[in-house]
Amino acid sequence: MSAELLTVPEAMATLKISRWTLYNLIRSGEVTSILVGARCRRIPAEALDAYVTRLCEEACS
Repeated sequence: MSAELLTVPEAMATLKISRWTLYNLIRSGEVTSILVGARCRRIPAEALDAYVTRLCEEACS
C-alpha cells in the first residue's frame, strides 16, 4: 500500500485554509493525521478527500 502523505503546508494549500484552521480540524478529529518521528506531522491525501466528501454530502442534505 502506498499512501500519499502531505505536509501541513501542502494540506493547507490543498484546502486553501490557514494553519490554525487545519490544526483545529486535526484536533477535532475531522481530518486524520499521523506523526512521523517525534515532530513531523503528515496528513494522508485520503483524509483530505474524505473530509471534502463529507462537506459536500452535508451541503447536499
